[in-house]
Amino acid sequence: MEKDRKTAIVEQFRTHETDTGSPDVQVALLTERIRELTEHLRTHKKDHASRQGLLKMVGKRSALLKYLMRENPTRYRGLIETLKLRK
Repeated sequence: MEKDRKTAIVEQFRTHETDTGSPDVQVALLTERIRELTEHLRTHKKDHASRQGLLKMVGKRSALLKYLMRENPTRYRGLIETLKLRK
């Protein structure tokens, strides 16, 4: 992911001025990386090392979303809607 894209995501999802590690920001960054890696795997079907990394990222995002749902359901619903994670 390019630095300017990452900075834009952090600015969009942060909760305060110096926030770079809140669950919202982490989920947004993981989602972007997951989408990029998914596109990569569509063309490189036998890249199993990247597929394993993708599955780890999906698991980490899932854990962060469960935490956010437990701690602050309104922020969770807003994040899900913004990132278009559910159909």
